[in-house]
Amino acid sequence: MNRFWKGLQWVMESMKTVGACCLMGMTLLTCADVVGRFFGHPIFGSVELVGFMAALSVAMALPYTHQAQGHIGVEILVRLMSERTRKTIDLVTNFLALVLFAVVTWRMALYARTMKNAGEVSMNLQIPSSWIIGVVAFCFLVFTLGIVQEVLSALRRREDA
Repeated sequence: MNRFWKGLQWVMESMKTVGACCLMGMTLLTCADVVGRFFGHPIFGSVELVGFMAALSVAMALPYTHQAQGHIGVEILVRLMSERTRKTIDLVTNFLALVLFAVVTWRMALYARTMKNAGEVSMNLQIPSSWIIGVVAFCFLVFTLGIVQEVLSALRRREDA
């Protein structure tokens, strides 16, 4: 099982890199489009591409952000509680997040399949919407597995204590 978690870690690191590249691509494409518009030659489909890259950059960054605990948390009240209470709150929060994102992953995968069956494509570039939705569903799956790993690790720590 340790090999599985190491593989998952590698996937998370790769996703973080791809997300950063999408963010950089958004910046470069937007700048190039603005300059192109100034000279009367905008980049066709740039708005669609920037929208797709925005969705991908957020989805790709989710697992790493959760793992690095880079999300926003309200700690003012929690800091006043005992260590055991904080760990219990953390475990319950992660378990609820696990349930939520497992459902979101499942529904995103179904939505990608529905969009594929419907043949939905983007308005200008005719890019199949199901591709983007499928990649986002995969990102949520990796995110969900990262939460599973965190919950299992928290449970092991509770047993050892």
